[in-house]
Amino acid sequence: MPAPPTDDEYAAFVHAAWPRLYRTAYLLLGDHGLAEDLVQTALAKTYASWRNVRSLDAAGGYARTVLLNTATSWFRRPSWRRELASEELPASSYDADLADRPAVLDALRTLAPRQRAVIVLRFYEDLSVADTATTLGCSTGTVKSQTSDALARLRAVLGDSAIPMGATHD
Repeated sequence: MPAPPTDDEYAAFVHAAWPRLYRTAYLLLGDHGLAEDLVQTALAKTYASWRNVRSLDAAGGYARTVLLNTATSWFRRPSWRRELASEELPASSYDADLADRPAVLDALRTLAPRQRAVIVLRFYEDLSVADTATTLGCSTGTVKSQTSDALARLRAVLGDSAIPMGATHD
């Protein structure tokens, strides 16, 4: 049996995984501060189980699953349901042409937490239906129905030009 990864390997893993985990958390939560808190919490939980990690290749998937499970538990809290509306998105740190981005982020916020998680995993993380189901701990049928419902909702909010009718699940 191979030796568990070291603390130095954990530190290298955190530096490599942080940007991807943060982007996923931001897409799930829509708030920079909460996304940072979610990633920190997920990485702390990952570190607590670090001695059980058998392969560094599996660490990214494990941390993503911890992040999603933590976000799901946050969504269940009563305080989460008292969202604060904001008229402006935070200033961007780069100069890309992202004219549709505010509309897409606003549309993502209209989705139920499970639908938002499915859309982020399927279309941002580019996971398959089976991998998304495994990550969320549900059936592939649930992933497909949640994807279909979420895309229908996004089409209603954004219009067919933003989400073409061919964009469906596998």
